[in-house]
Amino acid sequence: MSRQASARFWLVTLAAAAGIALTLALGIWQLGRAREKLASQEAIERHGTLPPAGEQVLLDAEPSQDSRFRPVLLRGSWVARHTVFLDNRQMNGKPGFYVVTPLRLEGSGRAVLVERGWVQRNFEDRARLPPIATPPGVIELRGRMASPPAKLYEFAANPGGPIRQNLDLAQWRAETGLPLLEIAVRQTGAPSDGLLRDWPEAASGAQKNYGYAVQWWALSGLIAVLYVWFQFIAPRRKALRA
Repeated sequence: MSRQASARFWLVTLAAAAGIALTLALGIWQLGRAREKLASQEAIERHGTLPPAGEQVLLDAEPSQDSRFRPVLLRGSWVARHTVFLDNRQMNGKPGFYVVTPLRLEGSGRAVLVERGWVQRNFEDRARLPPIATPPGVIELRGRMASPPAKLYEFAANPGGPIRQNLDLAQWRAETGLPLLEIAVRQTGAPSDGLLRDWPEAASGAQKNYGYAVQWWALSGLIAVLYVWFQFIAPRRKALRA
């Protein structure tokens, strides 16, 4: 083997080894992410079986903790004038609004963002708001702790008003002047006040990571096969035909 051929052989060998090592490591990392998500999902499900907690658990909670989705039983009063309709939300395959209203908690005076439920919008008059009953006075609310509503892509800046694509918690806190908590609550129970509450079940998303891991390992195997073919089998077949 000439010096040039030898250098090319080792260069390809090092590149293949690096590619195999990298793709194997990425597959292992994805497998670890899947295990983390499954552990988090198990924690969420355990919290979901706990008895409803009161206001204090909201004051102590952080949105990133697995204690979200824990049942809560709260007393407070709706701040109805700050109700927001989040557009382009689906429930049971139908587009409409998520209705969000702050609830001023009775014990501390703090407020919490509550996703009250879903309602279909009026497609003939898109600016017309659907009628939503908002009981006055102190009410008792059952729900689950949650992160603030997920944000969807929007082409323009948030114009404000009752119909919005997204809701930024810090901006809404400044806009309303309410002492809003960082955690949110998703109201549960049978339909009421004109709202449906068939919320989607929380999923871990681990299957996606398993799929990515398989793809990385398949790529690792492909690199190994191509290396063996072009470095050993193909040259030998060429030499035999010569």
